[in-house]
Amino acid sequence: MAGDSGSNGLGCCKMGPGYATPLEAMSGPREALIYVTCVYSGTGIEKPDYLATVDVDPNSPTYSKVIHRLPVTNLGDELHHSGWNSCSSCHGDPSAERRYLVLPSLVSGRIYVVDTQKEPTAPTLHKVVEPEDIVQKTGLAYPHTSHCLASGDVMVSCLGDKDGKAEGSGFLLLDSEFNLKGRWEKQGHSPPFGYDFWYQPRHKTMISSSWGAPAAFTKGFNLQHVAEGLYGRHLYVYGWPDGELKQTLDLGSTGLIPLELRFLHDPSKDTGFVGCALTSNMVRFFKTQEGPWSHEVVISVKPLKVQNWILPEMPGLITDFLISLDDRFLYFVNWLHGDVRQYNIEDPKNPVLTGQVWVGGLIQKGSPVVAEGEDGKTWQYDVPEIKGKRLRGGPQMIQLSLDGKRLYITNSLFSPWDRQFYPELVQKGSHMLQLDVNTEKGGLAINPNFFVDFAAEPDGPSLAHEMRYPGGDCTSDIWV
Repeated sequence: MAGDSGSNGLGCCKMGPGYATPLEAMSGPREALIYVTCVYSGTGIEKPDYLATVDVDPNSPTYSKVIHRLPVTNLGDELHHSGWNSCSSCHGDPSAERRYLVLPSLVSGRIYVVDTQKEPTAPTLHKVVEPEDIVQKTGLAYPHTSHCLASGDVMVSCLGDKDGKAEGSGFLLLDSEFNLKGRWEKQGHSPPFGYDFWYQPRHKTMISSSWGAPAAFTKGFNLQHVAEGLYGRHLYVYGWPDGELKQTLDLGSTGLIPLELRFLHDPSKDTGFVGCALTSNMVRFFKTQEGPWSHEVVISVKPLKVQNWILPEMPGLITDFLISLDDRFLYFVNWLHGDVRQYNIEDPKNPVLTGQVWVGGLIQKGSPVVAEGEDGKTWQYDVPEIKGKRLRGGPQMIQLSLDGKRLYITNSLFSPWDRQFYPELVQKGSHMLQLDVNTEKGGLAINPNFFVDFAAEPDGPSLAHEMRYPGGDCTSDIWV
């Protein structure tokens, strides 16, 4: 399937899901719906997590509102990231269709499969893969990132074993009917930590990142756990599609807790980026002329000297980033500082800051935490209200429209960490924002007409996390 993918971009025949090229995707239809994973796990509300459908069509009477909620079947799941059963990697296969949204539960280990095709505004539950079956067949638990493969299989990174040990991490394979196939990586080639991953078939490579041991991060963040080696600082380079671990990149003290990882969308490119949360550096990884992969820090967010906080210095905490489909702009969030940034990466070695906006954070005006300048004077960021509402928490997950002109933002990271750093989020719930993007000169501006308040949900305030459009997006589609 991979060989003929995208070979016919003329639209004369029925093609598979997605688009022949990233640039063709940019001219796809404007998003009208967005699916958002919403969490009650860890909030004190004894209700199942759910998938919210949000209306993002500005011409609709229900614009900026949750129009449907699909609760899952269990308590305590912690829905987190999501992925599709097929994407643009299957564009050359007319029998494939982007129909099912795969929802791994980070804490319970359960995987839900949701049918979005029957009624896109009201998805339905299609199948549940139980954690006991996954553990019995593969030994894996704590599933995180899901990507579809050109073969029709679905691959899910798992961050540990059932006991929460990082040494038990690896990659789970489901077939096109969501039956368990086993592990993807070769025996003995499992990384000691897992998190995100992205494959670039033309370079016969998959690279994964490393968060930490589930036994540590599920209890909240403890800096001592970093010193004890319970958090990652490595990238793992695999042969694709054979699953052989070829190289380990040690990012060192400048690359602590590398989370989201993206290659450039152009499948011929051999470069990508990873956001290192704790050290708040954006690291570029690339193939060298000699053959192996290397890395360098290309953006650094300086920690801020602060008062009235748990530490004397506060990192930005880069928790999510993405790249526009034309590979021109990179966007990332600083969950603790509270800003969203846009960089021009037409020269990937030298990103240029082109847009920045504050939409929350721990040092906004009205917060007890203040930043201290070199001159000893204290200051806070001015964060605007939207529709009369003060912004809670900090920007966390982001999703970009296909044309690159609208950036959507949610603010929950993971319920134990939300409770630790932003207790107000757990009490009052998340919200979702949208920024307008200047794609010519660069620049970001808050859309004052868009605000989804998850404080007002029927079963009580919920925590909103990852977002997906029915037609695919720049963080789930991979081209081959």
